[in-house]
Amino acid sequence: MVWQGPAREDDRDDQIKVVEQFITKGVDGIVIAPLDDTALIRPLKEAAEAGIPVAVIDSGVNWDGSVTFAATDNYEGGVRAAREMGRLLDGRGKVVVMRYVEGSASTTRREEGFIDTLRSDFPDVEILSDNAYGGATLEGCVSTAENLLDRFAEIDGVFAPCEPATVAFMRTLDQAGRKDATVIVGFDASESLVEGLRTGKVDALVVQSPFAMGERGVGLLIDSIEGRDVPARVDTGCVVVNLANMESPEAKTVLAPPIDEYLR
Repeated sequence: MVWQGPAREDDRDDQIKVVEQFITKGVDGIVIAPLDDTALIRPLKEAAEAGIPVAVIDSGVNWDGSVTFAATDNYEGGVRAAREMGRLLDGRGKVVVMRYVEGSASTTRREEGFIDTLRSDFPDVEILSDNAYGGATLEGCVSTAENLLDRFAEIDGVFAPCEPATVAFMRTLDQAGRKDATVIVGFDASESLVEGLRTGKVDALVVQSPFAMGERGVGLLIDSIEGRDVPARVDTGCVVVNLANMESPEAKTVLAPPIDEYLR
């Protein structure tokens, strides 16, 4: 097994080059988490036309030629985030959304699920802004978070659809002395975010299982290569984690994945 990826998370061109190199090498199969739902269509089509099966994980692509797609139901993740935000705000308040990057299918679906659910289920929650993009770096997300805090003097809740955006809100709200008045609902988990959850700097996280995505993607690709039927779509699930449930078995499984089990 060969692992290779772009040095920067939003470098679509480099990811395309990686796919093209794999095609040239004549690999037996490709597992990919696409950085862009459109830019990767051409190289993935070329892989399939060369007889190389493709398994897509984590983030979708606007192409139906993969043998399987293993990922969180990201829209549902956004729905759960919105319901948690509504619960924490007692159904009323002012919220801002920081988007990730244009073309990222996974985060776009989370953002859509969050916004749609707030608007339909919590009519007394006002979305102040839903068109600010943070980008793939922490620095970019911090800059966007600072701009949003400068723009809106009163914010009751913030939603971040990915790890860098969540960290950015956690830092900027804390530094501005505004965390006590603002609920943070984020997505994904890192060491700093788990600590933030534990210390009250973050209120809730929607946490995925990237280990499950990788394991299912590779396993299903092998099954397909060996002639076995595989499902077209696999939902690897997500869990809403907050201070009250973070020590539960379900939360611990995603916050501290049993790596040894995946490596057996």
